[in-house]
Amino acid sequence: MKAVRFHQYGGPEVLAFEDAEQPTPGAGQVRIRVAATSFNGVDANIRAGSMQGPIPVQLPHIPGIDVAGTVDALGAGVDTVAVGDEVVGFLPMTEDGAAAEYVLAPAEVLTGAPKGVPLTDAAALPIVGLTAWQALFDHGGLTAGQRVLVNGGGGAVGGYAVQLAKEAGAHVIAVAGASSGVRARAAGADEVVDHTTTEVTAAVTEPVDLVLNLAPVTPDQLAALLALVRDGGRLVNTTVWMPAPSDEARGVRGIDLYVRSDADQLADLVARVSTGELHIDVAERVALADLPALHARAAAGELPGKVVVVAPTAS
Repeated sequence: MKAVRFHQYGGPEVLAFEDAEQPTPGAGQVRIRVAATSFNGVDANIRAGSMQGPIPVQLPHIPGIDVAGTVDALGAGVDTVAVGDEVVGFLPMTEDGAAAEYVLAPAEVLTGAPKGVPLTDAAALPIVGLTAWQALFDHGGLTAGQRVLVNGGGGAVGGYAVQLAKEAGAHVIAVAGASSGVRARAAGADEVVDHTTTEVTAAVTEPVDLVLNLAPVTPDQLAALLALVRDGGRLVNTTVWMPAPSDEARGVRGIDLYVRSDADQLADLVARVSTGELHIDVAERVALADLPALHARAAAGELPGKVVVVAPTAS
């Protein structure tokens, strides 16, 4: 089969589009004929070698944590899916990913693909959708009537966070750049603050119940966001290389989010996509052979949004 792999850690140039052995599912696993994966920032961090502690991988390694595709073969003991099922999933980060024609997945991480959208586009949902869900509800405790500030509201995670928070009945303030702010507004944000022209702390005059930070801000900028949270509120931070600050005197909790695979939560997100309650936003679709170039564009800050990587026809 064709796959993109890296045999050593380094920059985008270590990625190679090459032949690899087609995997065989073991007990509890299924083999998926990949329709698409997507690019996530953690893919670049793993490739660069900066995640060897928390996410050790065996070289050569195939990236691609998101998967959308069709079940092709079953390992022993698998009875939750069948050959021919269209599925999506958030794959184990330490194992080979879906930047290939075929990938193995534990059956328990998979759920049925959403209806009404191309199977390839469904690859844009798992990791970013789960990050938004877990940040807002598992860690943020968001409920109807609350005010939430989403810093990075125009990005891939931010788009889902805005949609889910609005659906939950919250008042949503999205912080984004000029172009991404258009996406945040389209996702349903009540207010959009352009951080390139406006100081966020000056624009937000009423305290919020929850701050969700999705942007690579400085410690001082994150501390400033903490000051916007009402007494007893929360700040959930996804830039985990910089710990979330807390304010114990005011009872404001800072929480660092490490997204986890959860098939039940993913099934809930899929159901919302199928009914039209949740929109999958795909900025671009590229061929698997172009994944090395995509990593280079990401390193240069040139990605327009969520990019789906489409697998070639099976060989």
